[in-house]
Amino acid sequence: MAFGDQPAYLRVAGDLRQKIVAGELPPHTRLPSQARIREQYGVSDTVALEARKVLMAEGLVEGRSGSGTYVREQPVPRALVRTGYRSVGDSTPFRQEQADDRVKGTWESRSEQVAASADVARRLRIAVGDRVMRTGYLFRAAGEPAMLSTSWEPLAVTGRTPVMLPEEGPLAGKGVVERMAAIDLIVDNVTEEVSARPGLAEEALALGGVPGHCVLVVSRTYLAGGCPVETADVVMLAERHRVAYHLPVK
Repeated sequence: MAFGDQPAYLRVAGDLRQKIVAGELPPHTRLPSQARIREQYGVSDTVALEARKVLMAEGLVEGRSGSGTYVREQPVPRALVRTGYRSVGDSTPFRQEQADDRVKGTWESRSEQVAASADVARRLRIAVGDRVMRTGYLFRAAGEPAMLSTSWEPLAVTGRTPVMLPEEGPLAGKGVVERMAAIDLIVDNVTEEVSARPGLAEEALALGGVPGHCVLVVSRTYLAGGCPVETADVVMLAERHRVAYHLPVK
């Protein structure tokens, strides 16, 4: 589709986007009103409204109740460094997700026993409904919410062992590799898949984002001797992060 053939609302949105990117409409500036857009571009109220919706969906502007629509300040993306796993040294859950030693963080967690869903069962190679330990994490970097993670471990592996609860017992707060080693399971492989999807409302609330905006999801599985011992989904706001992999050459 040639530019001239674009719908009017996309042409208007494109021009406003260019002004935002160029700094003609800096952060915290009020976007021209619907009436002003209609007058300036010679379009209908419907076109003006749809153009504003496009910019809002792209995360460039935000609505403020009773005040109008304003240009958002765009965050500088942080690098989420992935290196597989660490077998020695700092093996905390935060370091397990963020391998950059310059980034310091804390975490909150909650564990509970649940039945494995079809997706979790497939990833752990167990039967649907088998009992797993699900642990939810909220990670903070420099005090600010950075990542959410939900992990699942098969209780057929960890049940009735000292490491059944990731955040309790003698190895509380240690990473998967060290905890599994304590029950004679040597983690020797890790797989990861990165995908993107619209963020859920509860994810946006926890991470300080906007519901519906894109999130990155790192789906990770630790294996010991070819058997999955933990799988997890790490969720972060796409506008605030980029995923960087440091992979050794063998």
